Formats: sequence, C-alpha cells, structure tokens
Amino acid sequence: MNRVVKGFQVDQKVVYPSQGVGTIQAIEKKLFKNEKILYYRIYLEVSDMTILVPVDKAEGLGIRPIVPKEEALRALELIGEEYEPIPSDWKLRYQMNLDLLKKGSVSDIASIVRSLYHRSKVKELPILERKLYDSALKLLEDEIAFSLKKPREEVETLIFNRLESE
Repeated sequence: MNRVVKGFQVDQKVVYPSQGVGTIQAIEKKLFKNEKILYYRIYLEVSDMTILVPVDKAEGLGIRPIVPKEEALRALELIGEEYEPIPSDWKLRYQMNLDLLKKGSVSDIASIVRSLYHRSKVKELPILERKLYDSALKLLEDEIAFSLKKPREEVETLIFNRLESE
C-alpha cells in the first residue's frame, strides 16, 4: 500500500525534530475514541523505535522531509561561519537552543551545534546543555548523511573539519 497522504508516503525518509530521521513504514487507520484516525507509522532507526503520528498532527509536530542536497551543503557551510556570541547564562542559552531544536530546520540545528561546540571550547557545558549538543549533533549528522547519501562517519568528519576551521 504505497499511498501518499498530505505529502508523505510509505518508504519516505522524514525528520522528526528532536527525535531524528525516520522512515514512514505505513499509513494506517486506527480507532481512537470511537473515531477512525489516519496515522503515519514511523520507524526511527537511531533509537530503534516505532511511533504512530496522527497525519493531521504531523505538520504541527514539525515532521518534514529530508532537506535537499543544496540545503544540507548550506548547513555544513553555516557551521564554519562566524557567529554572534551567545548568552553566558547557560539557562537562557539552553532555552534558546531548545526552542531552535524544536523548530527543527537543518540550519537551526547546525547553528546549535556550532554555538555549543565553540562554547564548550571556552568552558565545559552543563550536563543538560551537553545532552542538547549531543542530540543536535546526532540529528545534524543523520539528516546530512541521508541528504548527501554519505556514511555518517564521513559526515561527522566534515562537520568537525568545518567547526575547527575558524
């Protein structure tokens, strides 16, 4: 059953912000509160987890297709560019970056990785911020790897080469 519903189809790779890259395995109807609702069944390889997302809520949750190659390359460029200094108050910084992560665009994720990487060179990141950095880096690596059709390890090297190029 290879149907297209609201732009996504079975076997399509999608990004679920703050969760990672997944594959739509099926589009199925399920009964919920006596109402038949259409769901995407998405398999997230990175966490070996399958989730059901109501089709009409997918856009609101920020689920989107993998970016095209040009956008992935732009995100890699962004990592090596100059950036605005970020707040020294880690709680404020954490909230700003968390909001960017929830928005979930590849350039937002790249800017989180860039700013927290450089911040960690100045001072060790608090645990929550370190976790945020790690998940943003993983998301960025996954999406760029899928977009450019390159192995994750190669993308990781590209990212760190750009971060170190300043």
